[in-house]
Order: sequence, then structure tokens, then C-alpha cells
Amino acid sequence: MPEQLVYAMEVILNGLMAGVLYALVALGFVLIYKASGIFNYAQGVMALFAAMTLVGIMNGQVPFAHLINAIFGAHITHFGWQIPAILAIVLTMAVMVLLAWAVQTFVMRHLIGQEPIILFMATIGLAYFLEGVADLMWGSEIKTLDVGLPQGINIWIDERTFEIFDYGFFIDNLDIVATVIAALLVAALVAFSQYTKQGRAMRAVADDHQAALSVGISLNFIWVLVWSVAGFVALVAGIMWGTKSGVQFSLSLIALKALPVLMLGGFTSIPGAIVGGLIIGVGEKLFEFAIGPLVGGATENWFAYVLALVFLVFRPQGLFGEKIIERV
Repeated sequence: MPEQLVYAMEVILNGLMAGVLYALVALGFVLIYKASGIFNYAQGVMALFAAMTLVGIMNGQVPFAHLINAIFGAHITHFGWQIPAILAIVLTMAVMVLLAWAVQTFVMRHLIGQEPIILFMATIGLAYFLEGVADLMWGSEIKTLDVGLPQGINIWIDERTFEIFDYGFFIDNLDIVATVIAALLVAALVAFSQYTKQGRAMRAVADDHQAALSVGISLNFIWVLVWSVAGFVALVAGIMWGTKSGVQFSLSLIALKALPVLMLGGFTSIPGAIVGGLIIGVGEKLFEFAIGPLVGGATENWFAYVLALVFLVFRPQGLFGEKIIERV
């Protein structure tokens, strides 16, 4: 019994830290949805694109090398140098800002006033376009991402420090770092939203586009800013997930796990994204621990979606979302 209790504590802690990683992806959805009403299906692919770009820049890889070699019969792959991780992150962020400008200028600006389903379909097209560009730029092979974050198992509690029924439990160092970084990122986003001129402008645009325009707020600037911040969140999420499991195209599927997080927390709430991520992370780990052995395991693949379905039935706006009342 004591051993089971300690193992349950380990499961809960690991679930909390997995939930933080889910919440990182969900934050990108929330930021764009709050400011423009667009559900950005491409957020997961943005995390993949950012991680692949970061690895390519760090390794000095030539962008579109495969395409260049096929067209001109060349054999180039790398520039012959490697770039420090910090500088590579800054350059990658510059790429994400350029991407935000391109998305707003060439896609979203031409769809202002369209139905939400059209905007949603546009982000689906953007997702597949980015995935194809990432493949052409950096190749499709699995890449290792190492920006200096600590990795490996950390002995959190054992008999050499504190005794809990003479049993120890273990936590991945990367999960600890991800938790700290995510907490700082959320605090920074809340402070930016509440106490800066640009943050207040973002909230004004989210409340009423026409009213924001009437007081001189540039919608184009705000939407580029929002997509840039979402790109930064995608970069952080891509670094965490890429370091944890390698940079591969399945990384874009983390967006699917963010959907239940949004349904629980609410599409318009930054705190909701965090709380929803923690609920999903802990819930799926505990469910696998308690019920998984009875049903053959693999419950983590579907638990989050079943929980989200329950919320859609009984509280469709989520825990922190706004209930929309339409009068006719």
C-alpha cells in the first residue's frame, strides 16, 4: 500500500508536468482566438516548423538543400558552421515574426469579415502548407534538438534525502524545467496583456473590432503582433517537445491534444489553458494508473477526448470561457 501511494504521487507529479506542455500549445490557440476569433488549426504545425527551423539554423543546414540539389545537380547540405543555441533561438524567432507578417499580409487580411468556418479552413490549408515548406526546407528525417536544457531522470525523493515509506520516486529534469519556463511564460503573457499599451490594444480588438478601429488601433498591426506572440509560444513548445521526443513530423499532432485542453479551460482564457492542461495531464496519468491495467492500457490515447466530450455536453464554454448569449 505505501508503495502504491508513492507511485501515485509520482504519477500525479508527472501528469502535472505533462499538462504544462499541453498548456503551452493551447496558449497559442487562445491568443489568436481572443484577438481575431480565428481557431488556428496550424498552431501545432507552427511548433513543428519552429523546432525544425531551430535545429536547421543550429546545425548550419542550407535551407531547401534537397530542392536546390535536385534542380541544379549540386551536393550542398551545410554551410560548414554551427550557431550557438541562444543566437539560433533569436534567429528562429525572427523567422516566426516574418511568418506572422506573411500570414496576415497574404492570407488573413483578405478574409476579414468572412464566416468563421472559412477562416478555420484557411488555417487548415496553412497547416499543410507549412508542413510542406518545413519538409522542403529542412528534410523529413528525425532530428535531435539540444539547446542545453537538462535531461534525464532526477531522483526527487529517496532514502538518502527524505524518507516516504522508504520508497523514492523519479521525475524527468526536462519536465521540471518546462514547468518553470511555462509558469514564467504565462506570467509574462498576463503582464503583457494587462499592463502594456499593445496588450490593452489586443484586448480592445478582442472585444470589438469596429470600436478598436474607431480609436485608432491598427488591426493589421495587432494581428501581426498576436501571430508573432503565438509563434513565440509555438517556438517554446517546439523546443520542449522536440527536446523530449525528437523533432519529427508527429510533433504537429500535439495540437490534437491541445483541443481537449481548450474545451476544458475555454477558448478565450489564458488561465483556462493552464488549468485545462493540468487537468488533462493529471487525469490521463491517473486514469492510466488506476483503470488502464483493467482495460488493457493505452487509455492516455482517448481519455482526454472523452473528458472533453463530457464538458461539451454539460459546460460547452469550458471552466473559464465566456457564455455567449444571442438575442433574436
